[in-house]
Amino acid sequence: MEAFLVSTGVVALGEMGDKTQLLAIVLAAMFRRPWPIVAGILVATLANHAAAGAVGGWIAQALGPDVLRWVIGLSFLAMAGWMLIPDKIDDEAATGRRRFGVFGTTVIAFFLAEMGDKTQIATVALAARYTDVVQVVLGTTFGMMLANVPAVFLGDKIAGTVSMRLVHGIAAVIFAILGVLTLLNVGKLF
Repeated sequence: MEAFLVSTGVVALGEMGDKTQLLAIVLAAMFRRPWPIVAGILVATLANHAAAGAVGGWIAQALGPDVLRWVIGLSFLAMAGWMLIPDKIDDEAATGRRRFGVFGTTVIAFFLAEMGDKTQIATVALAARYTDVVQVVLGTTFGMMLANVPAVFLGDKIAGTVSMRLVHGIAAVIFAILGVLTLLNVGKLF
């Protein structure tokens, strides 16, 4: 359960103001059909994070426990720094081809936008940190949905009321804590 909860919280906070959240707002404004967009986000995130989780699980098996601890700990600290850098939406991801429909455009755009994104890298690190890769993938996917579904339905109203700098700062602190705890070889967070 820890893997699920930590993964959900880290990704939900990390996703606030992220380019994929901005993409959700753009798609909602462009298509004005929220449910196919939400379904597309879910499918794209599951596919992307399942692949990232598999990579994280493989890394955990390939490296010895001491090397793995340092790699994961330093990765979390790097993510803490990365969280403080604001994200901008990629023009290519925002301008999907209408020939794929709302759902298809959302799946393609979200999958591509997530490639190499903070939340995908976080999923790799979390899957390497926790032995239950399925719980990590479910948690990161749930975190993505927590951040993006309201963006689809509420759009610009969210951006105007929530301080993205504060949210990114909180996410950075969480990543830093995870990094330090991992480097100190603290087994359980709760």
